Amino acid sequence: MAKQELFGGALAFIASGTPEAAAAEARLKSLYESADPEQADVIIALGGDGFMLQMLHRFMNSGKPIYGMNRGSVGFLMNEFREDELRERVRAAIASTLHPLQMDALDQQGNEHRAYAINEVSLFRQSYQTAKLRISIDERVRLEELSGDGVLVATPAGSTAYNLSAHGPILPIHAPLLALTPISAFRPRLWRGALIPDRVRVTLEVLEPEKRPVNAVADHTEIKSVLKIVVRQDRRAKSLILFDPGHSWDERILTEQFRY
Repeated sequence: MAKQELFGGALAFIASGTPEAAAAEARLKSLYESADPEQADVIIALGGDGFMLQMLHRFMNSGKPIYGMNRGSVGFLMNEFREDELRERVRAAIASTLHPLQMDALDQQGNEHRAYAINEVSLFRQSYQTAKLRISIDERVRLEELSGDGVLVATPAGSTAYNLSAHGPILPIHAPLLALTPISAFRPRLWRGALIPDRVRVTLEVLEPEKRPVNAVADHTEIKSVLKIVVRQDRRAKSLILFDPGHSWDERILTEQFRY
């Protein structure tokens, strides 16, 4: 897609539910012509990182890039909020293409579920009992039993989110890798996770599911009491996110790794 097709044309402003975001939306609509989101060429998202994730899901496969401005509490996915020269900033922005993870889950009732994650797919213990999980990569068992609070599969986009809090590695946005990270591992206690190619299929099986129930989460979608999930990157699906020059995703990743 050519740059002028990506960044030119009509803007749509969408705000999260906070008063700060709503005020910013009203102000920007008074300064710039606003289009309906379905007719717009670029979406201007006003909020925090959670709201940006919602927008990336909502406009997945639409071809509409999302340019976020921070009106939330974190804003790792957002640009700095400024009212001036917005069209010029959007035209100069650098695009990153995000391919989501596809999660296929089977629950204890035999129901099948499918959900997509831009950040990560996670398994969490549902009760006081430690979760016991078996991990396979491309149908080959790599870890017969992991005991702990759970495990997650993170994309480069999600590697600085919950994955980082669980002591997983930070991945450059264009790295062809996924992070497989345990959550409070009890056994094997020294296993810190793995970096895996983004083309593989990860199968996570719940051991002793009746005694040790486990929930699966793909970004904002939660499936209760799963028996097994299969996770893979869906290269056919994509979301587009825009960053100001000098504040690109690569720069943010480097900055995050040198925080102390």
